[in-house]
Amino acid sequence: MAARLNRQDKQILELLQGDATLSVGEIAERVGVSKSACWRRIHKMEEEGIIADRVTLLNQHKLNLPLTVYISIRTNQHNDQWAAQFAELVQGVAEILEVHRMSGDLDYLIKAVVTDMPGYDRLYKELIKADLFDVSSSFVMETMKQTTRLPLTYAIDK
Repeated sequence: MAARLNRQDKQILELLQGDATLSVGEIAERVGVSKSACWRRIHKMEEEGIIADRVTLLNQHKLNLPLTVYISIRTNQHNDQWAAQFAELVQGVAEILEVHRMSGDLDYLIKAVVTDMPGYDRLYKELIKADLFDVSSSFVMETMKQTTRLPLTYAIDK
């Protein structure tokens, strides 16, 4: 069920999506509410799961992980035991950032970062331990847009 947000809640979320290090006082001032009211709104949105986490985004290139790869996976295994083992495998690989179970022709789509092609080869060898039918990879040549900000225009108004 979608949460109901008022204009001030959306303003708070927009500010936090841009800079999670802002103090409650800074946010309150920009939104035009008291510090205590702002803190209560933030705390309520955390409790409701609207604010899932507050994180620091790192520059993958500065950390020697310049190559982003999207890995399409197809499997002949469609049972709970295999899915649990696959989930455990991908959870244990730090280079894997996202794993999505998909509809259509492919079963899973993985986003990962690696140092180079030998780094990808190590990741590939780890993945194929999962008894996969087909693995196909595409490497990012250029990133035109990358954001973690969700649009708030679709949130249901209070």
